[in-house]
Amino acid sequence: MRPDGITKSWKLARTGLTVVALLASGIGWIAVSSPWAASTSPGKRSSQGHAEAGRSLFNGKGVCYYCHGVDGYLKKRPDLADDTAALIARLNIPPADLRNPKTLRLKNDTQRAQAVREGHPGTGMFPDTTITDQELADALAYLAVLRKEGSVGPQ
Repeated sequence: MRPDGITKSWKLARTGLTVVALLASGIGWIAVSSPWAASTSPGKRSSQGHAEAGRSLFNGKGVCYYCHGVDGYLKKRPDLADDTAALIARLNIPPADLRNPKTLRLKNDTQRAQAVREGHPGTGMFPDTTITDQELADALAYLAVLRKEGSVGPQ
């Protein structure tokens, strides 16, 4: 091997080691800055939902309030485009009253999570695969608040 070949090989190896070191340090940074990093045991995400974050999701990005009403009050619908409001009004099975636990068909969080992720067959509820696991946990925590508030009467 020529001396310049050794130099090129050494530079290539050094570059490779630098890339590996940067990747390794980047992976550490990703782990520290990820939502899972806040959990009590390394590598595991908290499944604890936060109702206030769930409320923001429900009345915002999740668009749950389009059908279920602002803060789960069925009669308190947001201002929607005429065609969207008409479509919701024509649903064969009306949206569930999330504040009335007696009328809810889904009885546990596993069923509720499945309905959010996969949609609820036979209803107008479409699947939402865009929310994160933490956002889903937050939404489920907020739904629990709505059921509790509904079981004690109007607020």
